[in-house]
Amino acid sequence: MRIWSLHPRFLDRTGLVACWRESLLAQAVLAGRTRGYTRHPQLLRFRAQSDPIAAIGAYLMGLADEADAREYRFDRSRIDLETRAHERITVTEGQMAYEWQHLQAKLAQRSPELAVRWRDAVPEPHPLFRPIPGPIESWERTSS
Repeated sequence: MRIWSLHPRFLDRTGLVACWRESLLAQAVLAGRTRGYTRHPQLLRFRAQSDPIAAIGAYLMGLADEADAREYRFDRSRIDLETRAHERITVTEGQMAYEWQHLQAKLAQRSPELAVRWRDAVPEPHPLFRPIPGPIESWERTSS
């Protein structure tokens, strides 16, 4: 499960669709509708919120907005709580940098034209997140 801290505009089609599906799964986990993935580390930042369902709903809204901008059809009725009013969640600059490198490697394989397009871009966060100084988040599982 990869719930990107990066703005969804940087994701290729495959990445955006996968993020949507995985975030819907995360929503089901947070709502107690499934037994799988309950201990997934990416869910820690949502569980830490006063209203985890609103937080994941705001995240999903950001993905759906990007889908709309690309003229894709994501079913917003699948979002349990459609809101943009959730307080922004902090994400460290180290986490953003790690995800940016991870995404660049994926784009180089799947969508080389996007890898070139975003190569010199400054990574921006998903609208739900607010970057703060710091290293890679403690919940991130980095590859060796």
